[in-house]
Amino acid sequence: MSQAACESCETLRQQVKMLKDQLAQAQKMAALGELLSTTTHEFNNVLMSVGGYAKMGLRHKDEPTRHKSFTKILAASDRAAKICKNILGVARNRSGDFEPTDMAQLIDDAMLLLEREMRKYRVSVERQFADVPEAMVSSSQIQQVLINMLVNARQAMPNGGTVFIKLAYDRENNTVDLTIRDTGEGIPADKLPRIFDSFYSTKQGPDATGKGGTGVGLSACREIIEAHHGRIRVASTVGRGTAFTLKLPAVKVEAESTAPIAPPVSIPHASAAPTSTVG
Repeated sequence: MSQAACESCETLRQQVKMLKDQLAQAQKMAALGELLSTTTHEFNNVLMSVGGYAKMGLRHKDEPTRHKSFTKILAASDRAAKICKNILGVARNRSGDFEPTDMAQLIDDAMLLLEREMRKYRVSVERQFADVPEAMVSSSQIQQVLINMLVNARQAMPNGGTVFIKLAYDRENNTVDLTIRDTGEGIPADKLPRIFDSFYSTKQGPDATGKGGTGVGLSACREIIEAHHGRIRVASTVGRGTAFTLKLPAVKVEAESTAPIAPPVSIPHASAAPTSTVG
């Protein structure tokens, strides 16, 4: 190959990388934009709570009522601060910032942003968190994946249902395994192998909230997990639901953990489901 051809190939590679980086940033901003409509309502509820208890404290001069008012105002302000912190975490560009991360806390942070949306669509969330080591991840990127998959799970249950979130430690492979399972419509077997393809979607289009249907969410999730040297798996049964499992590299555990495991949560069985593995 001539020098000119080599230089042309290198230029093309750089352009492809630049376009991929720009697409990833656009996908993150799209996810952030979707969150803003939800969190704006939640933030407004917090402000109404602060205003209501402030008025109550001004109207009533007795110490017990004022103490209750100040306590409620402080709790609401703490919640508002957490909401702002989590939104900023999604917005910040920390693509190269891999660090030991508490996955249970990261899940709680994501759920804080989606709590109102889950309530609105009558979706309950049940957690089964074993004692796991920290994962070596970019927290902002993995939170983006979490939010995408939790929104997908909610959309799969238009009439309400349950999302089960499970954390486990795979000691043999030294991975923190995060499973998100819904009780929704499920994905047909013929469509399952393609769900991580760019611009392929099993949805007809965005729902009433403007979310979903573009075919870029799961492909972006796959790229993020692969960049973490992890794996993403999916199992689904039509009419019974879908489960996604993320296997993320864990911080090396030197000694056996003796911490107790959370009590089990009943999760619908899907052993006969077709499975697609990526990574």
